[in-house]
Amino acid sequence: MTPPLDLALVNGRVRTMDPDLDGAGGETTAIGVRGDQVVVLGDDAAVRAEADGSTEVVDLKGAVVLPGIVDSHVHPFHGALDARGADLMDARTLDDVQRLVAAERAKCAPDQWVLGFGLDYNAFAESGISGELIAVAAGGGPALLTFIDFHTALATPRALELAGVDGPRTFPEHAEIVVGADGRPTGELRERGAMDLVSAAQPALTDAERYKILADQLGRFAATGITGLHGMDGTLETLDTLRELEGNGDLITRMVMPFWSQPDTPEETWEAYARHREERGERWRMGVAKLFIDGVIDTGTGWLFEADSEGDGLAPFWPDIDKYFRAVAFFASEGFQIVTHATGDRAVHEALNAYKKAGAAPGVRHRIEHIETLQPDDLPRFAAEGVIASMQAQHMMWIEPDRSDNWSRRLGAERTAPGRAFPIRSLWESGALVTLGSDWPVARYDWREGLAAAQLRRPPGHPEREAYDDQGLTALQALEGYTTRPAQTVGDDRLGALRPGRLADLTVVGEDPVEIPADDLPSNPVVLTVVGGEVVFRGASVD
Repeated sequence: MTPPLDLALVNGRVRTMDPDLDGAGGETTAIGVRGDQVVVLGDDAAVRAEADGSTEVVDLKGAVVLPGIVDSHVHPFHGALDARGADLMDARTLDDVQRLVAAERAKCAPDQWVLGFGLDYNAFAESGISGELIAVAAGGGPALLTFIDFHTALATPRALELAGVDGPRTFPEHAEIVVGADGRPTGELRERGAMDLVSAAQPALTDAERYKILADQLGRFAATGITGLHGMDGTLETLDTLRELEGNGDLITRMVMPFWSQPDTPEETWEAYARHREERGERWRMGVAKLFIDGVIDTGTGWLFEADSEGDGLAPFWPDIDKYFRAVAFFASEGFQIVTHATGDRAVHEALNAYKKAGAAPGVRHRIEHIETLQPDDLPRFAAEGVIASMQAQHMMWIEPDRSDNWSRRLGAERTAPGRAFPIRSLWESGALVTLGSDWPVARYDWREGLAAAQLRRPPGHPEREAYDDQGLTALQALEGYTTRPAQTVGDDRLGALRPGRLADLTVVGEDPVEIPADDLPSNPVVLTVVGGEVVFRGASVD
């Protein structure tokens, strides 16, 4: 005898993202779940027929069921730990920054470090970047603020003093402690090697504090309807974190996590990563290697074919670029999917070359992240060579309509032209597999904002802002970028569409995101989030 359903969602609308089912005629209003799988799709009567008194029946009151939303590029653990303190993402001027830092200072204990994240480079366009500018707002104490891309930080003089940073240093990657004409540090710290010197001077979190921060962040992901993440910040220690979260029942988000390597990562560590490639749990797995081939355009650390307007951009992140190629060859030979951060056109070009030379294990497709500017000859290579383009449309929301922003000024008109800058639609139409994500904490993780940005090529809710270009996706394509495409990216045929036998990862929202105006997407309410048949978030409208 077939057991009853564990969960029945009725009186709704179901967008399966399966073309055969969504276009088959007749309305799918209900979905039934047994264990961790979808077992029935149909009308209310068909689903109720397989329920009994033990089944949790949820009246959706017309809400829309989607395959679980997956963010294809997010830093779940580093983000949770680093995106603390003042939220500076909406601070557009130096006055805004100083006001928010002062407000954060007022909430801190006397000796506590003032933290913040989301600094906009354009806020310092007139003043230049200096920790002195926020010292008074921070009460003269230690403060460390990270910029929007998390590749640069700003430290106050007191923070530098506590960290023992009093001049330039040499790093094994393309990192820098920026100094003034007098040889003294300005407080600007470029790339992780320099940033870590100061962040290490902060009081360490206890294990309990750290665990709570991570678990609470997973709850916030669930509250926005996110059921899965492609993480970007894994280490050997991440294995213990994932096991602990899952063992305690707190891993309410499905994760694919990488092992990441920097230029100074010893090759012996690569060997250790390889021994753990097959590590997995019920809701997480490894098997991905994350590399960086360059930095970011805004600070001149993005790798370009031709120098930017400041004369920067001609160096890769790796002083020994051959080591990057060796890393790609090693991880490809060990069966890993390789993820490479590449913002500049030269970085993208060389990553493609490295992948072509190394090859990939059967069923594995390597990825390139960001692709902020691209040489025209390299665009068709993604589809031809089977490389996945992982894009973050929210990054475009920082670009000013008149191109007066730092990113545009550095690259110039040619490299920011339609089809070369954030070329999401061009890549999509070329036949490349394009998947979408936020890059949180660089941008907000709300996928509804990501859907809107991918369509509008401007911030949602600001129709007065000129769209960057005509490269927007359709509403259905944008939703594919957060559902079917992420599943294809990691080769998981249990996810990405709703049909019997698939995993019951479900996101339920008030209105169909394919049908409502893109500017209205951020306010589309999340009704229910389900992971593997478990309700992990329940909105106020659900009985």
